[in-house]
Amino acid sequence: MDMASIQTLFGESQLAMLLSALALIVALLGFLATSAGKRRNAQETEALRQKANALGREVDDLRVHQFNAPQSSSQPPTTTDSDCRYLTEKAAYEQIWPQVWQLHDSLGLFLRAIENRESAGDLRLEARNAALEARQLLNHNRPFCDQEVEGLITRLIDTEIKAHLAACQYLDMLKEATGGPSEHDRRVLQDKCHALYDGEARELMNRLVEAIRQRMLSVSYS
Repeated sequence: MDMASIQTLFGESQLAMLLSALALIVALLGFLATSAGKRRNAQETEALRQKANALGREVDDLRVHQFNAPQSSSQPPTTTDSDCRYLTEKAAYEQIWPQVWQLHDSLGLFLRAIENRESAGDLRLEARNAALEARQLLNHNRPFCDQEVEGLITRLIDTEIKAHLAACQYLDMLKEATGGPSEHDRRVLQDKCHALYDGEARELMNRLVEAIRQRMLSVSYS
């Protein structure tokens, strides 16, 4: 083998070694880059998990704050008392309100039947029973009601009963053997029923709805 062949052989060997070294370096850099990417992804995933956990704790804190009354810093937070107070008061209104509306609706049907000179005997009894039921539910749930709400319900039931009594008085006058009521007496009773039912009772209904709504919001966010 001549000198040129030897030099060529050594040159090719060095080139192969150089290429192998370069390939090894590229592979090593790729491995390092992959490892770094995995670590970065793991860190980002962990950061997202921590943010999600923090958000969950914030939501829980908001729920607790929604039902908790302010407490001193020396006492651990608890939701039991405020939750029970809120749910008990809410349950009382859920029982009373439908019956109050039933009373108002039944009385309205009774009054309209009288004005239209229709048979009102059954409607008269339904309105009376609705008033008795509303009064009974109020008395049963009175300890769990807010004072303002309880006062509005009491006034509303009393007003509906007064309108019912005025309408009943009108019917009784029609049944008198000496003849029907005078035009003046009829107009007085009609005006009284309208003033009680369409005026005072309707205003009390609107005030009661707003009072219950405000009460539920104030209790839930206290």
